[in-house]
Amino acid sequence: MGFSMAAAYDRAITIFSPDGRIYQVEYAFEAVRRGWTTIGIRTKSASIVAAEKRKITPLVDEKAIQKIFKIDDHVGASYAGMAGDGRILINYAISQALLHRFYYDEPAPVEYLAKLVCDVKQAYTQHAGVRPFGVAMIIAGVDEKGTQLFMTEPSGRYLSYYATAIGEKSNNVIEFLEKNYKYDLDVDESLKLTVLTLAGIVEGKPYEDYMEIGYVDTESKRFKILTHEEIRRYVEELEKEGKLKA
Repeated sequence: MGFSMAAAYDRAITIFSPDGRIYQVEYAFEAVRRGWTTIGIRTKSASIVAAEKRKITPLVDEKAIQKIFKIDDHVGASYAGMAGDGRILINYAISQALLHRFYYDEPAPVEYLAKLVCDVKQAYTQHAGVRPFGVAMIIAGVDEKGTQLFMTEPSGRYLSYYATAIGEKSNNVIEFLEKNYKYDLDVDESLKLTVLTLAGIVEGKPYEDYMEIGYVDTESKRFKILTHEEIRRYVEELEKEGKLKA
């Protein structure tokens, strides 16, 4: 009886179940939980977004797979979940950031971009004939309020975080960050914490082959994606400190 009742309410996005649930939105959250792990870290000096990378098949060039995206000079983002949905929302955020610069001749506030993305996500939870976006986004940037970090959910909600994670191994990451996160870190220390966090979940070595990291600091206010060599430098420093196994 319970199964048949659930089946009756999970076919449409516009129908609540008797206990107040919209099953299609919950299924979208499940798509996020199955995605590649993506993390965000905000300290007093930098906002960072990073993601694990995997070898999908032997014939795929994993170097061409992009997980970190520059939205504007001062903000970047990544996602976990359905890659096609993520690509569309990334492009939407880029276009809205450009429009804001064109209209107002100033960079868009980071929260404003998160809100615009969530407005689109929420609209797709209330119309017949559509489905929710099966993707969560982490948006990291610096604006007049300082460092900013937001995570947008498939339901259309967004929250500000000091550190967060989405994707398959997010629970492990959050548990690690709860024990090791500190707000008063400089840029290098923040990036080393990010590398150390990712190194605990990636599937192989060398570590730098399986991670992608982007950050923006309060001094330059320029979003930058780390090169392979730059990530390797942080890995070597962590190995010398005994925090990573060589």
